[in-house]
Amino acid sequence: MKHSLMAVALLGAFAAGTVHAQTSVQIYGTIDAGVIKRSGQSLNIGKRASNTLGFKGTEELGNGLKALFQLEMRYEPDTGTNEIGGNGTQRPLFQGQTRVGLQGDFGMVRIGRGLTPYHETVGAFEPFHASPSPAGFWTDLAVAGYSSQPLDVAGYSSNRFSNGVWYNSPVTSGFQLNAAIATKEGGGGPAVIGRGTPAAPQYPVGAEASANPFSITGTYNNGPAAFMAGYERNAIESKVWSIGASFAATPELKLMGLYSKQDQEHNRFANANTKAWVLGANYTMGPGKFLAGYGHKDTDGLQKVKQLSLGYEYSLSKRTYLYVDASRKKGTTAIPSTVNHYDVGVNHSF
Repeated sequence: MKHSLMAVALLGAFAAGTVHAQTSVQIYGTIDAGVIKRSGQSLNIGKRASNTLGFKGTEELGNGLKALFQLEMRYEPDTGTNEIGGNGTQRPLFQGQTRVGLQGDFGMVRIGRGLTPYHETVGAFEPFHASPSPAGFWTDLAVAGYSSQPLDVAGYSSNRFSNGVWYNSPVTSGFQLNAAIATKEGGGGPAVIGRGTPAAPQYPVGAEASANPFSITGTYNNGPAAFMAGYERNAIESKVWSIGASFAATPELKLMGLYSKQDQEHNRFANANTKAWVLGANYTMGPGKFLAGYGHKDTDGLQKVKQLSLGYEYSLSKRTYLYVDASRKKGTTAIPSTVNHYDVGVNHSF
């Protein structure tokens, strides 16, 4: 009996030690579903924002040092499958991010897959708060049509690095530096003809990067004003830079603006330079928020793209809100060249 009691005590002590060491583990997520109608498409059930299921945690290591991790799945709410890309490709299970790292007085270092600092920063300066919805600007006009992952499988996310290392500095007097660099490992994607030919593409199927992709941004937040500057180069040496600002003119009204430029001289004979800008505003009235934005994208030799978007969100609680959006985008290279987008739905976070 004494031996049994001792074994139980030892197991209890071990479990208590394990719980104490793992100071914080959180399960979180978002589910967003709505009814969508777009030009050239029938009415369908879809989403405005990404649907996520994630796990993140920290462990206190002593002397101000923490270990941390994050795993994030993305899924489709109407079918329950892994997230589907724009061309119908099913994306990886942990499409959102998979990172592990350390945090201390030096800042934070993480290794794995996740949003690039450039995309993560730019998303805070467009009026639809980084929603990947076509009604927003984050995935196209705000970044001048740039992709962080041109050598990944077609349809995978265009705003992340795989096989990367991230660094975020501490915030000092409102300033923060954010940087990431990725290896040259291939992403298993299709050929990129670039400056080659269909028979001899510049980047063949499964090609490695010709240079290490990297991303760097600086941000400054001081009361009602915020500013950002960012620069990124991808695996096929396309380059993009952006500057942005936001200002809370009143407690209810927030104004914002972005200017971006992409350089694809390394991998295009023509249409190599793109300039874009977005102006936007958010206005809060009680539990409701109005969103408005207008953007313009100009690629050398191509028709200019213009987009006007309006939205409204009504908070039922801190975690749940209803939304409705209307958007008109004109001058796209797709057919039809003018696309109207309408959606109404509900978003819940947990």
